[in-house]
Amino acid sequence: MKKSMLLITALTVSAVSFAQKKELKEVKKAIEKNEFSQAQTLLESVKNVALADRKYSAEYYLLKGELGLKKAIAGKDVINSLSEASTAFAEAKKVGGKSSSELDMLKNEGARIAVEKGQASYQKNDFKEAALAFEQVYRLSPRDTLFLYNAAVSATQCKENQMALNYFLELKDLKYDGSETLYAAKNKETGQIEKSADKATRDMKMKTGNYSNPTQEKTPSKRGEIIRNIAYLYVDQGKKDEAIKAFEFARKNYPKDGELIMQEANVYYQLGNMDKFEALMKEATDLQPDNADAQYNIGVMNLQRGNNAEARKYFQKALKIAPDNANAAMNCATTYANEGDALVDQMNALGNTANDIKRFNELKNSKDTSYRLAAEVLNEYVKNNPKNPNKTVLEYLSNIYLSLNDMTNYKRIKAILDNN
Repeated sequence: MKKSMLLITALTVSAVSFAQKKELKEVKKAIEKNEFSQAQTLLESVKNVALADRKYSAEYYLLKGELGLKKAIAGKDVINSLSEASTAFAEAKKVGGKSSSELDMLKNEGARIAVEKGQASYQKNDFKEAALAFEQVYRLSPRDTLFLYNAAVSATQCKENQMALNYFLELKDLKYDGSETLYAAKNKETGQIEKSADKATRDMKMKTGNYSNPTQEKTPSKRGEIIRNIAYLYVDQGKKDEAIKAFEFARKNYPKDGELIMQEANVYYQLGNMDKFEALMKEATDLQPDNADAQYNIGVMNLQRGNNAEARKYFQKALKIAPDNANAAMNCATTYANEGDALVDQMNALGNTANDIKRFNELKNSKDTSYRLAAEVLNEYVKNNPKNPNKTVLEYLSNIYLSLNDMTNYKRIKAILDNN
């Protein structure tokens, strides 16, 4: 009796397996005919039974992935279809049991479609769509981590900050470096340096005789940039503590990165911790003495604190490095103007005695001297940037001359303004 029962059970299982195999074949046919709704319905009907048997699980997931892939090829909700495909293919790989070459072929096709979608979306400035597409390239081809980085960059460009943060955090966990070796050669005809990530391509160019000066260079690591972006995004979300932790992690790994230190300083600036901001900015200027932005930022901080002489010192350094920095020129002039303005209250408080009049004239001369020093700074800027006169600088300069009652120079600057 027991033997009969076992035989019946075996026959039942065999019948179910046969039914599963038949239904999965029907799914395959529907996919090949682009009958996506029919294929989806058939997949749903066989799902529970197929997933209960490891023998058919891999085939089920492959078909589900192939359905998503075919929908993407047909332009049916491309991003979601690719996402369905990448998720299904990942499950198929976990389950195993099917040819890895078949799975790889399908994944490569999906990655190709995702690349095309991402590039097309990026060129149309549809950065969110580009980010989602580039993410799917990585999901389908995890060795291509560059596309996860591209997804993160695209997400930041469309202000999808949480999406970008998730991508950057994943890149951090992957220890993504992003540096690469570029192979270059000079085109003898054009004189241009042509670069390629492929050494064989460069070497083939050299063999033509049309190229010279073969070189190779390693591009900088993107790890510091990734950590900076994580911190920025935390700051944007108001998560200052997480931002500081991100910078602390980065500083341990990149202690000599001046840009990183400057950005950490900016977080403390937003937190209102000016002492920490100043200390970090000075550390950054020690590492990057030729960084005009670092010098300028320390100048701004001192200007806000009323330290005109100290602020001026840093604005002058910034202008020495970058003579076209209009903001540095105007703020440097403002340090002199502030010193002149500070004398006005004293002048107004004086009376009409002989001593008061004498003191008034002394203070007025000091005030005017400060204004003229401010004018000198702005004139120097105008002189150094004749082809690109800055309207705001010129307006500031004309107002100073008006305050000095120097009509000759006022008219000179006014003429420049009128002609631009």
